[in-house]
Amino acid sequence: MEIASSFGSFGSSASATGTPEQSDFVTFLRMLTTQMQNQDPLNPQSASDFAVQLATFAGVEQQTYTNQLLASMLGQTGLADLGGWVGMEARIYGGAHFDGTPIALTPDPALGAESVTLVVRDEEGRIVDSRTLDPQAQSYSWDGRDGDGALLPPGTYSFEIDSTLDGETLDTQPVAAYVPILEARYENGMTLLVLPGGLYVESSQVTGLRRPEAEPAN
Repeated sequence: MEIASSFGSFGSSASATGTPEQSDFVTFLRMLTTQMQNQDPLNPQSASDFAVQLATFAGVEQQTYTNQLLASMLGQTGLADLGGWVGMEARIYGGAHFDGTPIALTPDPALGAESVTLVVRDEEGRIVDSRTLDPQAQSYSWDGRDGDGALLPPGTYSFEIDSTLDGETLDTQPVAAYVPILEARYENGMTLLVLPGGLYVESSQVTGLRRPEAEPAN
């Protein structure tokens, strides 16, 4: 499942490709092998020339190994640091998965707005809810109901607020939500946070972190 946000889905992960260092290593080996196979038998290359090339080959191999080791060490360090994030709630943009539990939002109305409207969209981008918020509100708990009060089905919903003054729109901005972190993974050189609903987000996109018991007030 793909959604129009900063999220990804583990159901459509791309396959890993070789690193630039590995590509250079393979290219060098092919060139050396081709050179040996096609040298003039009546005027073969001197042993000293081969020794220099073999030494260069060994250097390329060692550099490739070193780069891979450093990348691995950096990835493990990132995971160690993120281990304490699991079980916390991350503040992220792009929406959140609704499973019947209210979603904690952090609206940020435009300065001077006299009216603020929360707009909720489903995975297809359709507006499924619209309600008025306090212009001074910095937190809000969305209960997952539409404009008629009916409970919406489980799914991923995105949020935005329209700030108006004297009937004119001042600003329309996405709204961040606090989402539980289920797991931290290191894949394809990125540290990913696994979220409810099978979604994931890069750790660099987290704009806040808090303990689950910190509930927002309407």
